[in-house]
Order: sequence, then structure tokens, then C-alpha cells
Amino acid sequence: MCIPDKNIYKPYLATIEEIIDEKPSRVRLFTLIGGLTGVVAGYAMTIWMANDWPIMVGGKPFSSIPPYTIIGFELNILLGALFTVLSLIFFGMWRSRKGHDAYQPGFSGDLFGCVVSCHADQIARAQELLKQSGSTEVRVVES
Repeated sequence: MCIPDKNIYKPYLATIEEIIDEKPSRVRLFTLIGGLTGVVAGYAMTIWMANDWPIMVGGKPFSSIPPYTIIGFELNILLGALFTVLSLIFFGMWRSRKGHDAYQPGFSGDLFGCVVSCHADQIARAQELLKQSGSTEVRVVES
């Protein structure tokens, strides 16, 4: 019996992660965007300020890149961290686990839950397989 659509709710067990084929998190993309935005903003801000209010120091050019690297690096870290935190909050609220009808609060504590999607004629077979595997409770939830 092939079951391509499955959700597993668990407190944590590393071996179950081998079964689930999850996509990489989108949070890392927002971290990259925040970091690149910080670098560009750091260099742009310092070069703009140096050219707008020129102060000649020792005959050096107004827009010298090496001293502005520190500002670019610091804004890279700052905006990268802020974008990461904001994306974690956004995706944490947007994609909640409690949205499924079969979810129970105990799944976040000490219980394991497995949601199996199947056709109506396969419900009895799926229940039988889950009971044989040692499930303590098997419920049918219409979605």
C-alpha cells in the first residue's frame, strides 16, 4: 500500500525524519535577502554621506571602500538577524500545525500522531495496518 500524502506529528524522534521528505526551510532565503540588503545599505549609506558632506582627510578620496566595509558588515549581521527573526515569526504563525482536524495538543508533548490520507475503500485496511503496528488509537477524520 503506497501512501504518498502523510503528516507525522511528534515531540521529536530523529528516525522519523528519514521517512518525511521535507523541503528546505524558506527562512534561509530571507536571511540571505536581509544580509545582502544590509551590505548594500551599509555601503550606499556611507558612500552617499561621504560624497554629500565631503571632508578631506589627508588627501584620501571621499568614497574609499575599505573603511566602509565595517559598516557594511555590521548592517549585514543586523538586517540578516532581523529578517531571520521576522520570517520565523511569520512562518510560525502562517503555517501552524494546529490547522489540521486530526491534530491533538498531546502531539506536542508525549504523543505521536500519523495522518494518513487514503480513499474511502482503503480506510479499513489502513486502520488494520495501524492497529497491527501498535497504535493505541485510530480515528477517521473527514477532511
